[in-house]
Parts: sequence; C-alpha cells; structure tokens
Amino acid sequence: MATLYEHAGGDEALHRVEASFYDKVLADPVLKTLFTERRPHHVDHLTWFTAESFGGPGHFTEELGFDHIIRVHRDLEITDEQRERFVTLYMEAFEEAGLLADERFRAAVQSHADFGARVAQQNSHAKTDADLHPIREVPLWTWE
Repeated sequence: MATLYEHAGGDEALHRVEASFYDKVLADPVLKTLFTERRPHHVDHLTWFTAESFGGPGHFTEELGFDHIIRVHRDLEITDEQRERFVTLYMEAFEEAGLLADERFRAAVQSHADFGARVAQQNSHAKTDADLHPIREVPLWTWE
C-alpha cells in the first residue's frame, strides 16, 4: 500500500497544497496575528514537515530538527479559534487540490492537522520546557 506521501503525489503536490494553504493563512483575519508576514522558506518547511509525517523523505528533521518547530510556536499563545481556523484552512487547501476524494486519506489528513494544531497550541502557551507537549520528533502518520 502506498504511503500517505505517495498517495498525495509526493513533494510537488504537497508543495502546491502548502503554498495555497500559506496564502490562505496570510490573508485570514483570524490568523493574521500568527502569520504576520510572508517568510521566504516557510512553504518549503511546511512541505518538508508534511512530507516527512506522511512517510516521505526526512528533510525536515535533517535540515531543521524538531526543536525548530517548538521554537517557532513558543509564546504565540494560539487561541482555540486560531487553532480551529488553521485546521479549516489546511483542509480547504487539500480539498481544493483535489486530494480528499478518498475518505481514508481525508480522515488521515484531518487527524494529522488536528493533532499538529493541538501540539502547536500547547507549545505556544508553554512557559517552561515541562509545559511543552512531549513529542520531540516528526510524527509518522499512516492510513490508520
């Protein structure tokens, strides 16, 4: 069985999804305090993270390391509304790319987005390292 990464179409397809998603969050009134400016490599980093978590190459871990994702979310104080909006826009980007026709894939992407957004939210409120979510590596998402 193909990995989620292969099913999605690999790096090229995921990059297109992440670029669309990034455009959405930059323009969104609920998320504008979190995504205040376009950063040159943000889409690449999002693509690397999603690709790796979907069973693709380990570029995120190799190039940035998981501590990077902890650092970028620290002190953002993500609200429930922002977390939910992030997930909604993420799913919209996958839908618009025509990648959610398979219900199992849709469920996996939804689960991935929900989990990631909750981890980011928890880390955004962490005052100490003990308050951080315990995950310290890119999680591997599967069809289950």
